[in-house]
Amino acid sequence: MLTNPMRAIWTIARRDFVAVVFSKAFIFFLLGPLFPVVVGLAAGMLGASVRQDLDRTLVGIAMVGHDGDRLIAARAAMVDQLPGGAPEFAVIERLRPGQSFDARGLLQRRQLAAVVTGTLDAPVLTATPGRIDQWRGMIGLFAARALTTRTEAPPPVRTDAVVTSAANEHIGQVVTAQAGQVLLFLLTMLLAGMVLSNLVEEKANKIIEVLAASIPMEALFLGKLAAMLAVSMVGIAVWGAGYGVMLLAGARAIPLLATPAVGWPLFLALGFAYFAMAYLLLGAMFLTIGGLANTVREVQTLSMPATMLQLIVFFMASFAVAMPGSWVERVAQVFPVSSPYAMLAHAAQSPDLLPHALALGWQALWVLLIVRGGALLFRRTVMKSGPAPQRKRRSAAA
Repeated sequence: MLTNPMRAIWTIARRDFVAVVFSKAFIFFLLGPLFPVVVGLAAGMLGASVRQDLDRTLVGIAMVGHDGDRLIAARAAMVDQLPGGAPEFAVIERLRPGQSFDARGLLQRRQLAAVVTGTLDAPVLTATPGRIDQWRGMIGLFAARALTTRTEAPPPVRTDAVVTSAANEHIGQVVTAQAGQVLLFLLTMLLAGMVLSNLVEEKANKIIEVLAASIPMEALFLGKLAAMLAVSMVGIAVWGAGYGVMLLAGARAIPLLATPAVGWPLFLALGFAYFAMAYLLLGAMFLTIGGLANTVREVQTLSMPATMLQLIVFFMASFAVAMPGSWVERVAQVFPVSSPYAMLAHAAQSPDLLPHALALGWQALWVLLIVRGGALLFRRTVMKSGPAPQRKRRSAAA
């Protein structure tokens, strides 16, 4: 009997890893990602509404005197006549004649799509090149309306192009966050099922009872989780290599994503860490379910709530991206099952690193708690090793 917990975990992990990776079924399993591509496209379409909310453009007005208020009034009078509508305007500051203003700096500090400065006679539009081409004529029309009610040529609009703005960077980082969440969800749901099928098969063959009699149940569960996580990493490595081969063969690359706030190297490292936590959390729940079920039908029935819970927390974490700082984001970050998704999105939008250390520790704690609870339930319900009822012990004494 293996009494050393770490040695027992290593023995079970090595046994399960070799049994899965060197089986014929694993080759067919590696072809599985061809099907979730459709699920990924559907998730991207569902996330479009979130991106639309984030893409609400706001133009900051910092003009001399009350010219900004007059420009906003002109926009309100003409917005219904424009086929595509117009962005929202907001007065940021009222300048004195001759006062300088750093419009470029404001674009980097605030969530603004553009800044209009100067006067109604000579407005200046500071924005990215795409926004300038889109809004230059519109600003001129509003300025002409604000100057007079008579029809006259719009005043010339000077432009100051910037490479990017804080609003564009934020929207790009949100897209990166959502892409990371979708990939994390697909990999977790695709790979976590191996834990459940492996345990059910060993229960049917009575192997689990032999193993449970030799090593502690907690070590058995942790060993299986470690083995399946290692198998998942092998699958991810194979799929990543396949994608690299397609790129070298001339296949079109995926659209470029905005650089996450923590940078790509650290974002990828956190992505692997949060995948491991999401996999272990879901795998621990599946191990508990597999330990309670006696047949494949019971497994399907009991695993459905866990699968639906995973879908719910994924969509909750996705919507939390559009509401930074809200209670929805806080709940998604604290709730153990949704925490990996929410914290991966947080890495794409914020450079702070301390919350990730706390989140990973919190998730690891819950993995241990779920494994502990699952092992206890397995001993009580399957191995029948719990304390005997008081009545039976009294009758035995008699």
